[in-house]
Order: sequence, then C-alpha cells, then structure tokens
Amino acid sequence: MDKVSGQKRASPHLYPPVEPFDQRMMDMGDGHRVYVEQCGNPAGVPVIVLHGGPGGGCSPAMRRYFDPAAYRIVLFDQRGCGKSTPHAGVEANTTWHLVADIERIRAALGIEAWVAFGGSWGATLALIYAQTHPERVRALVLRGVFLATKPELDWFYGGGAGAFWPDLWKRFTDPIPEGERGDLIGAYHRRLFSGDLMTEMRFARLWAGWENALASIDSDGTGGEGPSEYARAFARLENHYFINGAFLTDETRILNRMDRIAHIPGVIVQGRYDMICPPVSAWRLARAWPAARLHLVGRAGHALSEPGITAELVRTMDHFAQGGLS
Repeated sequence: MDKVSGQKRASPHLYPPVEPFDQRMMDMGDGHRVYVEQCGNPAGVPVIVLHGGPGGGCSPAMRRYFDPAAYRIVLFDQRGCGKSTPHAGVEANTTWHLVADIERIRAALGIEAWVAFGGSWGATLALIYAQTHPERVRALVLRGVFLATKPELDWFYGGGAGAFWPDLWKRFTDPIPEGERGDLIGAYHRRLFSGDLMTEMRFARLWAGWENALASIDSDGTGGEGPSEYARAFARLENHYFINGAFLTDETRILNRMDRIAHIPGVIVQGRYDMICPPVSAWRLARAWPAARLHLVGRAGHALSEPGITAELVRTMDHFAQGGLS
C-alpha cells in the first residue's frame, strides 16, 4: 500500500486528474503577467513544475505525475506563453527573468523550499534556478536533459537529428534559401520576427512541427499541428532563447556551476533514443553530480508521455512522497 494515499499501486501510473485550488495572475512589474496555479494538498510537499520549450506552457496533464494527497503542486506558464501575457512577447524575457519569477512565486506562496520538477527546457531552468538559489531546492527531478549548449543546438538545428529523419529535415529546411541554411536558427529568427503575422505563423508551424514530430520514439513523423497562436509563441520564444545562447555565459553554464548543487538529491530520467536531447547530456550531468541518479529508459524518446518515462517519474515522486528526499 502507498503510505501517503493508501491506494494500492501495483505499478506506477498517472494519478487521476485533479482541479486547482488556487489560480492567479501575478504581475511581475515589467509588463509581464504570469499565470500560476496550485493543486493537490495545501499542506503537502511543495513541488514546482517547470514546462519545456521555452514557450511550451503548462497543461492539466502535468498535474498527474504527483499524488495529490502528498504534494502541493505549483505550475506556472513562463513569460510569453500559455495564459501569461503578453503572448509570444520576448521583451524582458530571459533565463534570468524566469529564475526571478520562480523566486517571486515561491515567496508569494509562502514556501520555504520545494522540489523542482522539469523536462527538456524545464530541466535546464530547474538546474539554473537550483544553482542560483540552492537553499530553496529540496530535490531535483529532471527528464530529457538539455544543457543549453551549442553542440546540442547544432545537433537539432544543424543536421544531426536530420540524418535520422531526412524527409522531415527536408520539410524543415526547404522553405529557407540555400544560402541561409548554414544558420537555420538565424534564418528562422528573421522570419519569426519579421513583423508580418502570416509569415510568422507559417514559419512557427514549421519550427514547432520539426520538434513535435521527433518527440516520441513511436512517432511516424506526422507529429500533428497545434493551434497557430500556440505555435507562434512556442517558436518565437524557443528561437529567441536559442539565438541568445539561453542568456548563459561561460561563468553561468550549467556544468561549470555543479559545485553549487552537489549536495542536492537529484533523479535524471532520460530516454535512450531521445532525438531532441540526446542522452550524452544527461550522462555528462550525472557524472558531474554526486548526489544524482541517472535512469536511462531503454525504449523511450523525449516525450513526457512515453510509458517508460512516465512510470519512472511517478515512481520517483512516490518515493520522495514517502520520505525519500535524502
């Protein structure tokens, strides 16, 4: 029996949907208003859920990885996406603005320290937040690690992943003139920020489609298209962060500051066949982090919803809920 909820759980699976007990828009004082919600147990272990992208936004499905009897679950839409405003806005929108937002949310909710849970860009942000405010993080749970380095961006936007998906790579690169294809992030930047809404929408769908199609190991390459407004925010924010190197310097790069979180317990869940964030980044992170455990999931790609990744994340959060934070 689960010591927290009393429910019989033969194997890890998602928890039933749970509704928020608190929803609010927080004014960050510089033109941005950020959507924040809480659900689960107000007296439970606090956990901050950091979505991917940048620009992905949070969803109700993200609440389901946590026992609602055990956790006080906090989700928020990062600047410029989801319900936060201005939509798709990149002014005053950097990694360091997001780190400051997380601290404002924590203080506003009266939380002393919490578990940071994030995947892909959410893992990046969780690590940078923890390195900036280590006293506020009880543990880190990361999925599909992205360290925001040039080699990782070169892999995904320079032809590495394209060697496995040449048909989709052609669809992504063909709309760009051949002379600009040596820097696809820059080429897409000029179009995503062209000022012409139809152009921005067209290239946003192409940008988002390339990533979505490669997310799951079971992908047939179709990926599906979300709403155009979602794609525009997702693509503009990702591109804005990537063209600026995630606003990191040599001094603030994740692997150069691992001493700051060496004592914080961590779990890294990584798909063995992740095409978007290859496992080598998770491997390097684990080697530099004595308190972390790396779980390489054999038949899994990048997506949060992959069965093996889901099972490992739920198992980890159940273990933490039962006192396994140390």
